[in-house]
Amino acid sequence: MENLDYRALAVLDAVASQGSFEKAATALGISQPAVSQRIKALEDAVGRLLIVRGSPAEATGLGQRLISHYRNVKLMEAALDIDLGHQTSMPEIAVAVDAASLATWFPLALRPLLSPPRCQVDVACAGREAALHLMREGAVFGCVAARGELSLPAAAGSSATALGAMRYVCVAAPSFAAHWFGDGVGADALALAPAVVHDRELMARFLAREAGFVRAFPHHTLPLSTALSDTVSGGLAYGLLPYLQAAQALAQGALVDLLPGRFIDVELDWHAWELDTPFTHALSEQVVGTARRYLVQP
Repeated sequence: MENLDYRALAVLDAVASQGSFEKAATALGISQPAVSQRIKALEDAVGRLLIVRGSPAEATGLGQRLISHYRNVKLMEAALDIDLGHQTSMPEIAVAVDAASLATWFPLALRPLLSPPRCQVDVACAGREAALHLMREGAVFGCVAARGELSLPAAAGSSATALGAMRYVCVAAPSFAAHWFGDGVGADALALAPAVVHDRELMARFLAREAGFVRAFPHHTLPLSTALSDTVSGGLAYGLLPYLQAAQALAQGALVDLLPGRFIDVELDWHAWELDTPFTHALSEQVVGTARRYLVQP
């Protein structure tokens, strides 16, 4: 594609990021008609629709690839400015991360990048399929995603690096454990005690493998967040929590491990585009290094 208008690409990025032509105009300090004209001119130049006009306005597949190209160019320009001793604004790097990693080790990977600030980091919380989709579409530079049963090859121009395993343990508040599992974690108790899950299949695999329980079990469904952990710690249900998240409460006796020594591990990978800039190198190094310090290694 020849003669890309990078000013128009900046507008395209702003519309997709802000979700509307009006908000993009405000962010860029130009008029809304100017935003519309540049998007229209860019769409005419490529012969394809780039923005789906709606609420919010969203980039099409090609629009997202052009935005990814624009952001990568900005990253490389920022790196070059640094090499030349020029002042530069902090570039933005977008990533997608699973909820368990966000609640435990991933924020620690950002500290060297944020203090002092070296780049702007835009982190989206996403499950495996959504994270991989965002990465393959170019909406994010990289993602932390659970490994599937069938490992897919890395997308062309990207790499996949093993990080280790997130270990989950089955826990409950002491009062809940005493009421529902006073006679042990058996089939009769599991058929009655309410669980709280963020991934029903993960809990079903754990109960089948570690407790020999293969029947339906009563459960509430919540995202893996403070709401789920509060439900467990509040004595309302039992559930699987990342050991990294539950360790302190277990040590203090605020939670009990219902099946001591039994757990389920979820392997995680770092998928990232092979973009040669100091910022992306630093981010990948920090993500991989931090994960391997905190996650269970082979």
